[in-house]
Amino acid sequence: MLWFRRLNLLALIWCFCLVVVGAYVRLSDAGLGCPDWPGCYGHLTVPDAPHELAAAEQQYPQRPVEAHKAWKEMIHRYLAETLGLFITTLALFSLFGKSPGLPKRLPLALLGVVLFQGVLGMWTVTWQLKPLAVTGHLLGGMTTFALLLWMWLRTRPISRTAAPATPASLGLRRLATLGLIVVACQIFLGGWTSTNYAALACPDLPTCQNQLLPDLDLKQAFTLWHGLGINYEHGILDARARVTIHYFHRLGALLVTAVLLTLGISLLRQERLGWRWLGGAVLAALGLQISIGIGVIELQWPLWLAALHNLGAELLLGTLVCTNFFVRRGLSGAPA
Repeated sequence: MLWFRRLNLLALIWCFCLVVVGAYVRLSDAGLGCPDWPGCYGHLTVPDAPHELAAAEQQYPQRPVEAHKAWKEMIHRYLAETLGLFITTLALFSLFGKSPGLPKRLPLALLGVVLFQGVLGMWTVTWQLKPLAVTGHLLGGMTTFALLLWMWLRTRPISRTAAPATPASLGLRRLATLGLIVVACQIFLGGWTSTNYAALACPDLPTCQNQLLPDLDLKQAFTLWHGLGINYEHGILDARARVTIHYFHRLGALLVTAVLLTLGISLLRQERLGWRWLGGAVLAALGLQISIGIGVIELQWPLWLAALHNLGAELLLGTLVCTNFFVRRGLSGAPA
C-alpha cells in the first residue's frame, strides 16, 4: 500500500503540472506545433536536420516547422505519456497487488479516462483544434486530477487510536456537491472561452463591451459541432458569439462565487476545527481564482497569468474534491 500511495502522489503532482503545461501550450498557439499525431512531422522528436525539414515542409506545406512551438507540443506529449505509464502501473497494482485495502475500481476508471484522453489528444490535432475536442481534453485532464486526488485521500492511513470519523450534515454534503458541480461547469465554460478565442471579447470590467447586457447570440456561441475539415486555430466565430461565450463565463463566475461563499461560510461556522480549516481553504482558493480572473482582464490576457488561471482552477477543483471527500467520510482523527 505504501508504494501504491507514493506512486499515486507522484501521478497526482505530475497530472497537476501537466494540466498547466497543456494550458500553456494551448494559450501560446502551439497546439498545432506538430500537425500530425502521435509523432511530429513523422518523427519521435522535432525534426531539425536539413533533409528532415525539407521533407516535413513538403508533406505539410501549410504548416512549416516552427521548432519552438513543436517542442512545446512534444514535451506536453512526453509528459502525458509518462502520466499514462504511472496510471497503468497503478491499475496493475490494483489488479495483482496483495496489499489489503487497495482500491480496485478507481485505478481502472482512471486508466479508461487516460486512454480516452489519448484519443482526445489525437482529435485535438487531427481536427485542427476543434473547440469540442480541446475543451474535452481539458475536462479529461481535470477529471484525471480529481480522481487521482480522491484515490490518494481514500487510501490514506488512519491510526487505530484516532477519533471516529463523523460525516457532516446532509445539508452540508449537498452544498459541497453543488459546489463541485458548479466548479466543473465553470471549468467547461473557461475551456470553451479559451478554445473559441473569446477571452478578450469583453475587455472591460465589470461591464462587457461597455454594457451590462451586451448583444448575445446563444445559438452560435454554444453550437458544439461545426463540422470537420475546418482549421479552428484563432477561432471561427464572429465577435457577437465570442462576446456571448465570455459573458456566460462571467455569469458562471458569479454563480460559483455565490455557492462557494455559502459553502465556505457554512464550514467556518462548524464546531470542529477540521471543518473550519476546509472552509478557509475553499474561501482562499476562491479568492485566488477571482483575483487571477480580474487580473487577466485588466492586464489584457498576458500568457503567464492566463496559464496561472488554469492552475487556480485546478486548486479550486482540488479543494472541492477534498471538501466533498471529508464531508462524506468524516474527519477521522481531526481535532475537535
